[in-house]
Amino acid sequence: ATAWSTPPIERLGVPQMIMTDGPHGIRRTPELIEIAAQSLPATAFPTAVAMASTWDTEALAEVGRAIADEAIALDVDLVLGPGVNMKRTPLCGRNFEYYSEDPYLAGALGTAYINGVQSKGIGTSLKHYAANNQESSRNIISVAADERTLREIYLAAFEMCVKQAQPWSVMCAYNRIDGVYCSEHHWLLTDVLKD
Repeated sequence: ATAWSTPPIERLGVPQMIMTDGPHGIRRTPELIEIAAQSLPATAFPTAVAMASTWDTEALAEVGRAIADEAIALDVDLVLGPGVNMKRTPLCGRNFEYYSEDPYLAGALGTAYINGVQSKGIGTSLKHYAANNQESSRNIISVAADERTLREIYLAAFEMCVKQAQPWSVMCAYNRIDGVYCSEHHWLLTDVLKD
């Protein structure tokens, strides 16, 4: 319906859903049609990389609960986060937004965050699925990786989060894997994620 909301489906009793960026705090604009407008006041939590340095899953769960409280106060239904991509290169412009270069640590922290947020009835969107590990040309690059590399390094944190926290949604990545955009990748979205 807008940049930050879904349309309601009244005949099915599905209400409008408002979403916002939120791995480090709620970034909700007053007008849902604006993407980069001034945000409503909210707490700015430490970035994912800073929180990951604690190795403290309970701290991440507590941050998740606090972000959920702010989402409730600002009428937000779904938080776009956490990001559990691997840090493949120090040049990635989103490294601050991802927890770790270690799949197990990223998965454990992402699971704690998701469980914290969702314990208050606010949804999360696990992102960016998958292998979205660079900002430069991320809309056109194609990651070349065999299945073992994908499963052991790039998909492991996502698998842990999905199995242990069951996020309300999973956001696909912008890049391609072996020439196919993640948003159109049958093996990635259907065979691995859904099945």
